[in-house]
Amino acid sequence: MVTPAAKREAVAHLRSAFEVSERRACRIIGCSRMTARYRSRRADDSSLRMRLRALAHERRRFGYRRLQLFLQREGFRVNHKRLFRIYREERLMVRRRGGRKRALGTRAPITTPEMANDRWSVDFAADQLIDGRRLRIFIVLDDCTRECPALIADTSISGVRVARELDRIVENRGKPKTIVSDNGTEFTSNAVLRWADDHKVNWHYIAPGKPVQNAFAESFIGRLRDELLNETLFRSLAHAREMLEAWRQDYNNCRPHSQLGWMSPAIYAAARRSAPLRSTDGSAPRIAAPTAQEGITQAETLIPTG
Repeated sequence: MVTPAAKREAVAHLRSAFEVSERRACRIIGCSRMTARYRSRRADDSSLRMRLRALAHERRRFGYRRLQLFLQREGFRVNHKRLFRIYREERLMVRRRGGRKRALGTRAPITTPEMANDRWSVDFAADQLIDGRRLRIFIVLDDCTRECPALIADTSISGVRVARELDRIVENRGKPKTIVSDNGTEFTSNAVLRWADDHKVNWHYIAPGKPVQNAFAESFIGRLRDELLNETLFRSLAHAREMLEAWRQDYNNCRPHSQLGWMSPAIYAAARRSAPLRSTDGSAPRIAAPTAQEGITQAETLIPTG
């Protein structure tokens, strides 16, 4: 019996079970009578607890800091220390999944573009339907605003499909200056090389075996997998597309992002458009991570077929 609450319970049990006085019960367990007589004066937090449990059930992979932002949006005025206490009492802690071993040592931070459409990151994520069919998800991410313009799901996605989807995104959002990707066959296909050449987009390939050079996309895929793919069983391709689009809309418009001052990507993008920030590193344009061979960022000719 260490906590005051446990001591009060013990005193109450001794008095009811053995009909001893409060003084004697406190002497037996070594408890102060002031502690035994204490009555909590905390305000009733039943509504806060109910809403916190509902939010934690709805967003199972969110910790108490992100949940606090949602509660504040709904009008709850709660201190983060009080919320953390309630969060632990309700046993809402997020289960930490095992991670892979990471290399030790220091790394230079990846520069962030200053404006929207300065640099996009693209990549693929893999999953499967409940019937075992493979599911591939084409991901496009704006490195400045962290917005996700598209999550394209299909059983197979070719380079021609990648170029067609990029055309659709450019029509709605505008053309990027640079696109960063790995060296997958879809991104090194003739269709993608032709698309980059026609649109005058600098396509930057990371060094082989260095996914950290595409860190924005890798981080986004980690959030997508943790919050949706690992939590959902996809019944069909149509169901997967519906769930991915709903998650994308929530990610862009509602989900607080820690690197954006806890704003959602859409709100941050609107703030940047209304008050663009100056680069603190001068007027020189930012560059992406270096490739395996310095100076080679985009193929000049198409790869011959056949």
